[in-house]
Amino acid sequence: MTDHVPAEPTGRIVLLTTSHRVAPGVLSWPAWQTLHAADRVVCADPGHPQLPYLREAGVEVVHESPEAHALVEACAGGRTVVVLPSGEGDKRLTDGLARLAGSGRVSMPDLELLPGSYDLPGARLLDLVQVMDRVRRECPWTSRQTHRGLAKYAIEEAYELVEAIEDGDREELREELGDVLLQVVFHARIAQEYDDPDEAFSIDDVAGSLVEKLIHRHPHVFGDEKAETPEDVSAHWQRTKAAEKRRESVTDGIPVGQPGLALAAKLAGRVRTGGLAVELPRGEGIGYELLELAARAEAAGIDPETALRAAARVYRDAIRAAEGVGE
Repeated sequence: MTDHVPAEPTGRIVLLTTSHRVAPGVLSWPAWQTLHAADRVVCADPGHPQLPYLREAGVEVVHESPEAHALVEACAGGRTVVVLPSGEGDKRLTDGLARLAGSGRVSMPDLELLPGSYDLPGARLLDLVQVMDRVRRECPWTSRQTHRGLAKYAIEEAYELVEAIEDGDREELREELGDVLLQVVFHARIAQEYDDPDEAFSIDDVAGSLVEKLIHRHPHVFGDEKAETPEDVSAHWQRTKAAEKRRESVTDGIPVGQPGLALAAKLAGRVRTGGLAVELPRGEGIGYELLELAARAEAAGIDPETALRAAARVYRDAIRAAEGVGE
């Protein structure tokens, strides 16, 4: 009878991944525990952004690009080897490990993928800022654009977004939201280049101002105010805006360059919510009739611009049907 000889422990290979959208050195507690307990930590990229922070934490990192078989052998006896891949990963190593595991001829160590840092919601916006910065510097067309020159595109993209919403096309909606976001990031990137530092601002300044505004105008969410209905929220919003802007007139802040029906409805809405007794002007011509219709629609809770577009789309379909298009 022969004694049973226990198999030698095969150890563990840990691929420690990190997100380039999270500041280097900010790692999860399991990642730090694994790094400190590992028998060997290897990294093929001597410029990996995590390396200075690992050195500060007393983690010794060996700069090498091990072959899959050598890495397996390094785990013999139950040792743990942590591999810190580059941002692009190490396909050669992972493919080699997969081949060894599939061969059935090698006692494989445990393979573990350990995320050392995770992307937070909105992390891809950091990529957008980086890409926009490079495009602004290197693209012959983009590098010459100004706020004024881009203004027409902001209007076009806004209308295309509205059309996607009205069509109910989810894929188109996502794309058009991206195009509108591009306009915001583009203008903010241009604003960074102002010669006067007091006038220059970045996308972070834009986002910071918006965060402050949202918090300030939602005291029922971030403060002690109470709001039970949408009407309560609107009242909070209007009071806060009036205090912030110190407007002399309820018409202040209404862009007169917007479409006529929307402008008329906005004016009528300001009069109604402001409790002002202002009669609609009377006169000859279709303009005054449209003004009255817009005011009536606003009072009934209908956006006249949206209503007219819906009717126009029906009209467009009727025209196409008469032409025999799309049948």
